[in-house]
Amino acid sequence: MVFPLVVPLVMTRVGIGAGVGVALVLSGLWFVAMLKTSEMPH
Repeated sequence: MVFPLVVPLVMTRVGIGAGVGVALVLSGLWFVAMLKTSEMPH
């Protein structure tokens, strides 16, 4: 929910590069969270 709000704010206040960096970090954290909480067959 926060992702679409944070990235444009960072892009306008800091710069496009920082916004892309924040997007990559948030996407990476989301991916790791999905892997940790998923149920994998053994």
